[in-house]
Amino acid sequence: MIHYDDYSLRQLEQEIIDCCVGAHGDYTNHENLLWLRKKLINHQALQQQIELLPDIIAFNQALRTALHAVYDHAHDLYDQISSIQPNIELEAKCYMSLKYSSLHPYQDPSRQELWEALCDTGWNRLYDSGVTHSIVLPRDLEVSFNSFIGMDCPPPNWNEGLDHELTKDLHLINAFHNLFDHTNFALTDFIYVRNFEESIKIELTRQLTT
Repeated sequence: MIHYDDYSLRQLEQEIIDCCVGAHGDYTNHENLLWLRKKLINHQALQQQIELLPDIIAFNQALRTALHAVYDHAHDLYDQISSIQPNIELEAKCYMSLKYSSLHPYQDPSRQELWEALCDTGWNRLYDSGVTHSIVLPRDLEVSFNSFIGMDCPPPNWNEGLDHELTKDLHLINAFHNLFDHTNFALTDFIYVRNFEESIKIELTRQLTT
């Protein structure tokens, strides 16, 4: 069991919420609070991987499905628009839902505020591109979906930092690794998420003339 109600952790989380509310987007002096919180929670979580395994598997599958939907939609939309206006660039990103997951074992009134703080890219700067790097078209037109999610390299399993024997057959995608290793989310912040949001930006590119 993760001790989310530990006094020190609760005080740290309240400080994060207070800073997020009052900093107006400037978190330069406070980002280490997220890093410290992640370390404290992961220290507990990594000792309980067997219990967390079903949610790790379910999240990885939900994440893969969401990224496949974003990948397909980005390509379909690019094909439609570029057939009319070829001088465009389309960028597609995938984010976790901003609604705090009802599947998370710890629920209290402040959790939604905390989740919004964790998802704020002012704090969590490497989350700016979403759960993984964005799709940019036409640049990435030749990138397959398997390549996009990191399943085209041996072994196709991004389980760095987890118990390698326990997770050796899970086929964790690179977006899972990105959230776990590179962002300021703790493992148990995101493995209960099942809903995702898409962000697509389309810009006209300058047409070169001679």
